[in-house]
Amino acid sequence: MPQLALAKSFWESYDVLEKPIRAGVRKAMEKFQQLTVAGLYADKGLHLESVNNARDPRMRTIRITDFWRGVVLAPDDGSDTFLLLNVVPHDGAYTWAAKRLYTVNTATRALEVRDVVAIEEITNTMEKAAAQAPAFLFARHSDTVLRDLGIDDQVLRAVRTITDKPQLEAFGALLPEDQFEVLQYLAEGFSPDEVYRDVVAERRPVDATPEPSENLAAAIANTRTRIMLVTRPDELAEIFEKPFAAWRVFLHPSQRRIAYRVSYRGPAQVTGGPGTGKTVVALHRVKHLLSRAPDSRVLLTTYTNALAAALRENLALLLGDESQLARVEVTTVNAFANRVVRTLAGRAPTPLGDADERQIWRRVCRRLTLPWSEQFLAQEYRHVILAHDVHSRDEYREVSRRGRGSALGPRQRDRVWDAVEMFSAELKAAGTRTHLQVCARAAQLLREADLGVHGFDHVVVDEAQDLHPAQWRVLRAAVAPGSDDLFITGDPHQRIYDSRVSLNALGITISGRSSRLRINYRSTEEILSWSAGVLVGSRVEDLAGEGEDSLIGYRSLLHGKRPHAQGYATSQAEVAALMKRVGGWLEQGIHASEIAVCARFNTMLSTVYDELIGAGIPAVRVRDQPGADVDGVRLATMHAMKGLEFRCVAVIGATERAVPFAKEVTPPEVDPLQHDSDMLRERCLLFVASTRAREALYVSWSGPPSPFLAYAADSR
Repeated sequence: MPQLALAKSFWESYDVLEKPIRAGVRKAMEKFQQLTVAGLYADKGLHLESVNNARDPRMRTIRITDFWRGVVLAPDDGSDTFLLLNVVPHDGAYTWAAKRLYTVNTATRALEVRDVVAIEEITNTMEKAAAQAPAFLFARHSDTVLRDLGIDDQVLRAVRTITDKPQLEAFGALLPEDQFEVLQYLAEGFSPDEVYRDVVAERRPVDATPEPSENLAAAIANTRTRIMLVTRPDELAEIFEKPFAAWRVFLHPSQRRIAYRVSYRGPAQVTGGPGTGKTVVALHRVKHLLSRAPDSRVLLTTYTNALAAALRENLALLLGDESQLARVEVTTVNAFANRVVRTLAGRAPTPLGDADERQIWRRVCRRLTLPWSEQFLAQEYRHVILAHDVHSRDEYREVSRRGRGSALGPRQRDRVWDAVEMFSAELKAAGTRTHLQVCARAAQLLREADLGVHGFDHVVVDEAQDLHPAQWRVLRAAVAPGSDDLFITGDPHQRIYDSRVSLNALGITISGRSSRLRINYRSTEEILSWSAGVLVGSRVEDLAGEGEDSLIGYRSLLHGKRPHAQGYATSQAEVAALMKRVGGWLEQGIHASEIAVCARFNTMLSTVYDELIGAGIPAVRVRDQPGADVDGVRLATMHAMKGLEFRCVAVIGATERAVPFAKEVTPPEVDPLQHDSDMLRERCLLFVASTRAREALYVSWSGPPSPFLAYAADSR
């Protein structure tokens, strides 16, 4: 019986097919699995046939419908593993298959593909132009060094003609993926040893054969990044039921080594830009930790309810075992803290929202005739008193106010503490607390409790960049210090809430146990480079609060159209243009649920919702947590887009009044450091919204645009 493997390129083509064609694919693949290898070649229904003049003699096509064919790589070495590569209209299938050649990378041992015809044609042209070039991008690296990193003879010939990085990027879409990644790292200045360690060794399976093997089954087994092997008959139906759900929990070898490391001798941290798979790594780490002991308990936590729901759904998909899932609590930090207080103290106070908290500070300011605004007091309370776990006037007089840009003398600190006492008294009288106060109380109760009864064996934290020190204290207290106590993932460039933290100061030391992911598997390089323009000129503090983080080396291997950014004279014209854009995406065969429209404010989203419904286009709000089976364009605020992804994203209302939003930014004359922090947070918000797009990004505004778009718009 033939064994079927599914290439990532197949999923990319399958995703855009109409439902009848998808049904044809499923029917053909089910029949494929039922036949013997001999029967497969003889079956007239599938009609497996060779491709004339193909550069790869193993290329075959199979019938999907009368007008569509699947492209398959067939074994010629006696093995029985067939690789489904693509689904293409009939005539296009033969053209697509004839140009492509599949080979085994000599360094990573993985199967890789190239458009061999296009590379030959462009190389000939580039060699002629190179005769006049003053310098070449890879001149300092010998042929031997490049071959040791997996660069083969055809690519090496092309490499010797490349003069600069833009030329490499333009050529990259034609090159084998592993080889292109090696060249990108070298072009960024990484040494060959670093590239071997971070790219080749990470992609090469531990159990790979010492020498490259042309055996197709072995090469497929070595290519876990881009190929999914169907190992049992019923697995195919499961994969087709939720094809992209399967890829959401699929690991690159470099990610696998982090997630499935036997043990870390203390807290471990994984950082990386959007789309690098941090969440997938966190989910697999949970799976690994559960497998180590039959009774271990894991707390998997994140920042928002929407993210917790997504984690719960994907973990269930990954584990597929209710008994294992029952040993994991998936929740937000605030919800966990509230449960702890309710369980250990008998009751939990009603949490106070940000708007209500600000009103109380406003009343306190008026009663005490203070010279500061309610915004200043709320931030002082959050960033100094709660962050440093200050409980008395004397402690506040001595505590460091690092990060605050306005000095306070002893008398001024006393006046601030008077305000804190009045604020606390009003909350107590009302029987309520802020979320961070609840976290502080929960941490205290956990420290006093028996962890064997109330704690966990392991805590896994996703989207860690937005957690406040009070929330970190809850997590630190939820698990006993030791091996594999905390596993942390996050990205400082996606910090959209104003939290500052030093993990070392909280007893969370990650030195020697920190990993960085650099390759984006979600968005195109064009979307990434445009979005990164939003952050140009900003200094981003790392996750541990000990230094600076950078996007250097962060890249995508995917390519597509450049984002489109455009301004309009009126909001009505902007919404009308948006409707045309969404309609165009739908006409391309993109499903409504794969499209998102986001704005800073719900008022604009309400207008868009009415327009979409009026035009007969289904629409749903992300805040209502629609399931994957619910049809409709997703509408969300920029904050609610965190952790989500869509094929197409429209970011609308990106005006100078919305991003940055003046009410969320401290005036520089009040506190210059806080002003800079607030402005960075606003930049990060736009960055997060933009990087939710996989294939298409559209950004619009009416009136003056956001100043953050100045560089990004120029990079179109």
